[in-house]
Amino acid sequence: MKTYRDLVTEAKQAVPEVSVEQVHGRLAAGDPPVLIDVRDPDEYREGFIEGAVGISRGFLEFKVQDAFPDSETPIVLYCLSGLRSLLAARAHQALGYRNVASMAGGIRRWKELRLPLVKEEPLTPEQMERYSRHFMLAQVGEAGQKRLLRAKALLIGAGGLGSPAAVYLAAVGVGTIGIIDSDVVDLSNLQRQILHRTADVGRPKVESARDTIHALNPDVTVVPYAERLTVDNIDRIIKDYDVVVDGSDNFATRYLVNDACYLAGKPNVHGSIFQFEGMVTVLAPGRGPCYRCLFPVPPPAGLVPS
Repeated sequence: MKTYRDLVTEAKQAVPEVSVEQVHGRLAAGDPPVLIDVRDPDEYREGFIEGAVGISRGFLEFKVQDAFPDSETPIVLYCLSGLRSLLAARAHQALGYRNVASMAGGIRRWKELRLPLVKEEPLTPEQMERYSRHFMLAQVGEAGQKRLLRAKALLIGAGGLGSPAAVYLAAVGVGTIGIIDSDVVDLSNLQRQILHRTADVGRPKVESARDTIHALNPDVTVVPYAERLTVDNIDRIIKDYDVVVDGSDNFATRYLVNDACYLAGKPNVHGSIFQFEGMVTVLAPGRGPCYRCLFPVPPPAGLVPS
């Protein structure tokens, strides 16, 4: 029967090891591998390498293929000392991963070199229950939920597209949601704009949206902008957000949002609908075309129905 030492010896022969210095150098150079922290959740919470995904050793085989389905993904695993990560990397190889390594020395060596670790505040008991279904997803987990709570999304419009986007962003726990809309709630809005209620008719949409979101999830900070988006205010408004969700209903605003996001390097999630047809596009500067690349000029006035 093989002993633990035998398993470690076999793993050392089969699994490449990289040094802490090599991992830190790649992170500093902007060429990070996928980092997986295989320690237990309580160890992970005490401090982890920025960007690392926490998948404890006991759940690795169950979760890693959902999180990283491409077997060619370059992965570096680490633990406290480098032994659990060796065995975990060996398990990766058995699952078909061909570009996996273990960080020798683990977090213990990382601390000896006084390299930075991320230590986040724990979630409250209420948050642990509210977001518990996310913790079952390797693609989110506790670390991903905390990133969502730190994230900032700006919604252009609180109407037919902005309403469901706002509700779901709030439900999943995006910590700050900005909403820009200069309109007030009309009775004809209520069959589709689920942010608003009958009692809100006549109120500014951003105020109605704020109240609905706070009632759904008090973790979320809502920043209302009861103004029309223009060339004079757009740079000021979008500068603090991680992503812009464009649910505007006119071409002038769509091109304005596109140009500002392109210049600011902000991802722009653009959506549009007509009756039972819809389109959604992620426009990420530097990673693909922008809205103006796809549609160089707006259509003539009156050609496209609203």
